[in-house]
Amino acid sequence: MNVEDADDAAATFEPHRAYLVKIAYRMLGSVAEAEDAVQDAFLRWSAAPRGDVAEPRAYLTRIVTRLCVDRLKSARARREQYVGTWLPEPVVEEAAGEPGAALAHELSVALLVTLERLSPLERAAFLLHDVFELGFDEVAQTLERSEAAVRQLAARAREHVREDRPRFRASDEEAARLAGAFQAALLAGDVTAISQLLAADAVFYSDGGGKRVAARNPIFGRDKILRFLIGITAKRGRALTPSEVQPAWINGMPGFVVHSPDGIETLALEVEGGAIAALYAVRNPDKLRHLA
Repeated sequence: MNVEDADDAAATFEPHRAYLVKIAYRMLGSVAEAEDAVQDAFLRWSAAPRGDVAEPRAYLTRIVTRLCVDRLKSARARREQYVGTWLPEPVVEEAAGEPGAALAHELSVALLVTLERLSPLERAAFLLHDVFELGFDEVAQTLERSEAAVRQLAARAREHVREDRPRFRASDEEAARLAGAFQAALLAGDVTAISQLLAADAVFYSDGGGKRVAARNPIFGRDKILRFLIGITAKRGRALTPSEVQPAWINGMPGFVVHSPDGIETLALEVEGGAIAALYAVRNPDKLRHLA
C-alpha cells in the first residue's frame, strides 16, 4: 500500500473509530480487546477495495462485530477457567464531568455480566438492535443469519436482560449522594454508617483474577459484606486516606478509583431503591492497565 492509499484508509476510518470501540467494548467487556479488534478492522479496511463500499460505517460495523463474535467464541473456554468472579474492565470518567445516566443502561457492570452469560450471537443481536438501534435486516446481514433468526436471538437476550435489570434505578443525584456518604463512612471506618447505606440483600462482587486477593464468590447480604470490609481494613493495617480514593463514574455508576499500597483498583456502586444494592470491585491488574 502506498502512502496515499494509507492516508485515504485512515481518513475514512477514523471518524468511525470511537463508535466501533463502543460496539467492541460492549461485546467483549474489555477495553484493550475492544481496541485490538477495532485495529484489526482498520487493517482489513486498509486492504479492502474501498471504492465498492457505499456505507463505510455499516461495512465496518459488520467487520468489527464478526471479529468480536470470533473472539468471544475463543474466550468462552478461558473465562470458564477464570479464577473467581469475572467482571468487565472498568470504563472510568471523572466524577467532575457529565453524570453517568447516559451510560448507566448500556455500560452498567450488571448488564455486561448478564451479557456474558449469553451466546456470542445473542449478545451481538441484542447490542446491535436494542443498544445501537440497527434494523433487523442489517443485523441479519452482519451476523449472516436470517432476519427471523436474529429476531429470535435478540428476544432471548432481551428476556435475560429484563430479568436482571434494576426495578428502581436511582437518579444521578441520589446515586452521587449515596456514593459520597459511602466514601465518608469508609474513610472514617464508620461501620454503622456503612451498614445504613447498604441494602439488606446487597451483593459484593470482587474480581482479582487470581492475581490479587479478592473474594472468589459473590458475598450476599449486608452483614457478610460488612465483615468482609472490616477484614480488608484489618489486613491493610489502616484505613484508606482521602488522597487514595478518587471519586469517579464507573460504567455509568458512581464509584471510586482507589490507589493504595496494594495497587490500583476500582469500586462501582449500584444504587437502587434508596440504598446501595451492589458493589463491583475490580482488582485484577490486567484489567486496570488503561488506568495506570
